[in-house]
Order: sequence, then structure tokens, then C-alpha cells
Amino acid sequence: MGKSSPWQTLRSLLRGNILVITITRTVGMFARSMAFPYVSLFILALGGNPQQIGLVNTLALLATLLALPVAGYLTDQLGRVRLISWAVFFSGIIYAFYVFAPNWQFVALGAFLRGFTVVQFPPTSALIADSLPPANRGRGNALMNTIAGLPAIVAPYVAGVIIKSLGVDPGARYLFALLMGVYIVNAFLYRRFLQERPPTNPRRSSQRLLDALREAYASVLPLLRQFSPTLKALTGILVLGFCMNALAGPFWVVYATRQIGLSTAQWGLVLLVETALRSVFYLPAGVLADRWGRAKVMGVALVLATVLIPLFLWAKDFWQVLGLRVLFALVNSLFIPASTALLADIVPRSLRGRVMAAIGRGTVFLGATSGGTGGPGLGAVTTIPLIVSSLASGYIYSLNPTYTWGLATLGTLLAAFLCLRYVRDPAQAEE
Repeated sequence: MGKSSPWQTLRSLLRGNILVITITRTVGMFARSMAFPYVSLFILALGGNPQQIGLVNTLALLATLLALPVAGYLTDQLGRVRLISWAVFFSGIIYAFYVFAPNWQFVALGAFLRGFTVVQFPPTSALIADSLPPANRGRGNALMNTIAGLPAIVAPYVAGVIIKSLGVDPGARYLFALLMGVYIVNAFLYRRFLQERPPTNPRRSSQRLLDALREAYASVLPLLRQFSPTLKALTGILVLGFCMNALAGPFWVVYATRQIGLSTAQWGLVLLVETALRSVFYLPAGVLADRWGRAKVMGVALVLATVLIPLFLWAKDFWQVLGLRVLFALVNSLFIPASTALLADIVPRSLRGRVMAAIGRGTVFLGATSGGTGGPGLGAVTTIPLIVSSLASGYIYSLNPTYTWGLATLGTLLAAFLCLRYVRDPAQAEE
């Protein structure tokens, strides 16, 4: 028997749980890519200021801190599918706070409640890792990201045109209404079609559940002590990446529109091109991560990001901003499949739920312009420093925007050092 072609390999990956998650992720990413790039402008339009943008993000992270350890434990004890479907449904309902918000405080309340829905991410990440063969995890994650990102290519631009035409308010409300509907539909699809192995020793009584919650929080520190040097370094990289995104992420669009002078439609076009190229780059980057090694690809991406982040302060027009974000498309297409695959390679199946609840799914966007401080990449260990960074972000930006991107550069430089010095591929990947 000869070797299967790359197309046959990729087609064999896209089935079962991977197919279901890819389809729902595709629709969800399209809706998120319309709404979230402009949420900072929405907060400002509702009477908020840069400090309150940071406060809104901080409230979501406080809820995340409470929810993630519980999510990891319940993922391993009660099962993935139930947690995923209920959390996604709850997410959809919560977006009503954005749709009908009379002021920025309602958005803050919605963000706080939305923080609890991170319980969906550890079981989703664990289910993906369980469903992909070790030899093709880089390709598999890259394939999912590529497909999910294709419709999202046009989303920021379409949203930018809508907001330019209707205004930030009510334009952003329509975008969040779409997001609400998508999440509710996805929840029903998850419940109907996802499959998993039955959980071992399920705990169903209320007292046993309370015991599970106590054990979940108590087990975080002992779990961290068991981490290998590579996993500890990866944890440090994730913490730094999320903190740097908390500092700068919400303000890329604010700086681009208010300092450089781009319109929301132009900013949307920048994100359109970036998303398109990132989707194109994902698959070859995933193949490169499988062949060349996860650690090497991650190191290259982090070094490039360290150089690119401060260049935004020197951008003077649309074309310079576009060129910079095109390079970020390359950076993230390299980093994300490699880091996601590395975590799956070094963590045993039986511990994935708890580890992913502690540190996330092993990846973070570098130089994120929105949505860089949450989602499936976020873990409980990252939330406390992330809360501090998010709360400080608005004050730092108001003091001087130069400080925002200067600190982001320093943090990314330290992450690059950790990767080059300590991160190594395992001799044998976990199943």
C-alpha cells in the first residue's frame, strides 16, 4: 500500500466530531469577526472611555477565573458534550445584554456573565485533541482554522461598512444580534451531533458536585508542579501573550481610527486581508509544524512578532497599517497550529481537560487586534495576571499610547526568550 495523498489525509481528518466542530466554528467565527473588532468603539459610543474599556474586559476575566478550574474538572468527570452545548447556549442568551444595552454598564454586565461561559473551551479543546491522531495534529488544527477562517475573511470589512453606514450605535447592536442567534443554533447542533467516550466515575449528586468544585480549585497548584520544563515554559509564553494582548488588543482599532485616521471601513478591509492571508497560510504552516518541529516554528513566530509590534506606532496611513497586519497574518499562522499541537503532544489524554482549564488550549494570538484575551486559549493560570493587565490597559493608553505598544513589545520579547531557551518537542507524542 502506498502512502495516502495529502488530500486523502486531510479528508480523513474532517469527519465526526472534527467536522461538527469545524462547521459550527466556521459560522461562529464569522459572527464574532463582525462584532468583536468594534466592541471598543461600541463602549465609547455608549459613553465609556479607555479606562472603562479595560474595566469591561476585566469583569469578564473575573468570571473566567471562577469558572475555568471547575470546567477542567467537570470536563474529565462529567463529559465534554453536555458542558459544551449548555455553555454555548448560555453564551447566546447573554449577548442580549449587548443588543439592548442602554449604556456601557450593560455591556460590562454582559461581559461579566459571558466570562462564565469559558467552561465550554476546555471540553472543546480536549475533544478536538482526542479526535485527532498525534501524527496529524498540526495539519488537523491548521485545517480547522483554515476552513473556519474562510467566511470570516469578509466579516470585519462588511461590519465596518455597516457601522460606517449606520453608525457605531445601532450598527454594533445588529452585529451582536446575529452573534446571539448563531450561538443558540450551534448549541443545539453540539448537543445533537457531538460524540464522546462515556466519562469515568460520573458525579451527579449535589454534594458530590460541591466536592468536585473544591477539588477542582485545590488541584490547580499540584497540577502545575507536575508540568515538564517545556510545559512550564509554554505556560509562561501563554501568560505573557495574553497579558500583552490585554494591554494593546482593545486599542488597535481606537488608535487606527482616532490617531492614524482610518475609517471603520478601512480598518475592516485591513482585517479582511489579514484574515484571508492567515487562512491561506494556516495549512502550509501546519504541515511545517509537523515536519520541522513545533518548537522551531513557535520560536520563529515569536521573534517576528517582537519586531512587528512596535512598528505600529510608526504607521502613518492605510497602506502601512495593511502591510504590518499582513505580516501578523504570517506570524499567527505559524504560531497557532504549532503551539496547539505541542500541547496535545505533551499532555496525556487523561489530564487534558484539567491542563487545558489551567493554561488553555496552548495558544494565543500574537499582536491580537480583538478577542485576544479570552476564548479557548485562556486558562485559569493566565487570568490573574490578565486581570491586572486588562484593568491597567486603559490607564496606560490614556497616559501615552506609546507605553502600550512598548510594554507589549517587551513582553513578547520575553516570551520569545522562553521559547528559544526551554521549549522542546517530545520524543514521543501523547495519543
